Amino acid sequence: MERKFKFSVDEYYHVYSRGVDKREIFMDDEDKERFLRLLYLSNSTKAIRVSSFNHLSYKDIDREDTKTAIGAYCLMPNHFHLLIRETEPGGVSSFMGKLLTAYSMYFNKKYMRTGALFESTFRARHVDNDNYLKYLFAYIHLNPVKLIDSEWKTNGIKNKKAAEDFLKNYKYSSYDDYRGVEREEAIILTRGIFPEYFEGSQSFNAFIKDWVEYADFKE
Repeated sequence: MERKFKFSVDEYYHVYSRGVDKREIFMDDEDKERFLRLLYLSNSTKAIRVSSFNHLSYKDIDREDTKTAIGAYCLMPNHFHLLIRETEPGGVSSFMGKLLTAYSMYFNKKYMRTGALFESTFRARHVDNDNYLKYLFAYIHLNPVKLIDSEWKTNGIKNKKAAEDFLKNYKYSSYDDYRGVEREEAIILTRGIFPEYFEGSQSFNAFIKDWVEYADFKE
């Protein structure tokens, strides 16, 4: 499906992609961890051979300049969400091309399959106002609640304590990075290039708690 906009430098985008025929694209934790590493490695202006960096921590990998800034992300069994700001012309498309190609090659080799892994091209929405941008920090980070309550977006979150506990233990989004947990994967984000909506982890936690209490998602 042709997009009705062109990516532009300094603009924000909600980017997402789903497995072909809605198939699962993350079969185990190893797949998710591989995708996170590729999320970091693919966001580079230079060609990087993944196998050369498998033994290195994120902070020891020299990516040179990045193509985009990543503000938030979340991996789900059959899709993923990214909040991105383009930082150089063509950056989003180039980054996503590298990311999806590299992960598809890894996945197909591991599971001895052929053919496309993702639905056609990736999808994207232009984030054209401040309210929508801030809203996405809740929408993206609360997505994993669907894994324990499939109807929460329609009916609200029934067991709020269970939802909050589940999110705190879900390691495959940037939720931990905003709530103040120190971890290696925090380097994936370029938080300073996004608006400072949250003064600190307490402010972010209160923001998420409000959404858990009064969730009304339209995405």
